[in-house]
Amino acid sequence: MNQKRITDYGIQIGKMKKGKRNKITDVKGVKVGHCTIDTAEHKTGCTVIIPGTENPYINRPVCSSFVINGFGKTTGLVQIDELGELESPIVLTNTLNVGLMQDALLDYMICKCGEEGVELKSFNPVVAECNDSYLNNIAKRAVKQEHLFAAFKNAEEDFSEGDVGAGKGMSCYQLKGGIGSASRLIEFDSKPFTLGVLVLSNHGLLEDLMINGEKIGEAIKKEDTLSKQKDNGSIITIVATDVPLDSRQLKRICKRVQNGIARTGSFTSHGSGEIVIAFSTGNFHHKNSSCFQNMKVLHDEHLDALFQSVMESTEEAILNSMICANPVMGFQGNHRKSLKQFIPDLNK
Repeated sequence: MNQKRITDYGIQIGKMKKGKRNKITDVKGVKVGHCTIDTAEHKTGCTVIIPGTENPYINRPVCSSFVINGFGKTTGLVQIDELGELESPIVLTNTLNVGLMQDALLDYMICKCGEEGVELKSFNPVVAECNDSYLNNIAKRAVKQEHLFAAFKNAEEDFSEGDVGAGKGMSCYQLKGGIGSASRLIEFDSKPFTLGVLVLSNHGLLEDLMINGEKIGEAIKKEDTLSKQKDNGSIITIVATDVPLDSRQLKRICKRVQNGIARTGSFTSHGSGEIVIAFSTGNFHHKNSSCFQNMKVLHDEHLDALFQSVMESTEEAILNSMICANPVMGFQGNHRKSLKQFIPDLNK
């Protein structure tokens, strides 16, 4: 995708080596698809993450989740944390469309399993949300089944970021937010591995925004007067890795996402829904006749490299979600500027 990302402005986040695309799809098999609704009344959509297997109901990546702050409406977390596996693609959308997307995802997977001769009688759909009502007429629930099916059809390795898909109506630090991604490379036993992050950013106040430790939000606010607001936003973070891990280790990685969010200035407000879902394509739970699963798991003393990777990737993904987004004029005349409109401040 021909989008200028935060590194294209000379800003390097962290010190670890980045993946080929510097996106969550650097983890082999992971794909991301969007469907965007962009009208005068609606700035919204949906985004789907295919977790390293075209049918996770059959081949289930090891998975975990963590709720940093629970002002959110994500579905599927209870079973993820009980069983330690992911049997569903992950769908992102707006708050009032969670139920519709859950139904649409179920229909999609019934069709998918039917094509493969698999009977689906129980299914744990995973749908996460942020609230885009500042720019979108959210009560009209514009995202329908056809939009989710289109997002699946559009799924690819090199996907757009910013104000696309579920990110179309999102705000981040009172500027335009949305979809952002980043990745880091790690080596264990002389073998290459990858950790990637995708965020749906919709949180923060402008005065708190930091880039590489610099309080850039304070400088921007001096020239861009905004009405006083509370930080009632949210951020959904999806972590993927091909490192062989168990669900306990993935939960530990989920907890380190907060370090990356905080490095951009967030303090995690009362009204924030900060949810993390992490999965590993290094281990799958397969449906078979054996009584035992064969799994290889990284020693805990080597987890620090993954902790640093997820921190750096989360920080950079948030900034990419902002710098890749265009200014948006939304519902009822509400407007969000883009971080890239303040590039002189970034260069300083």
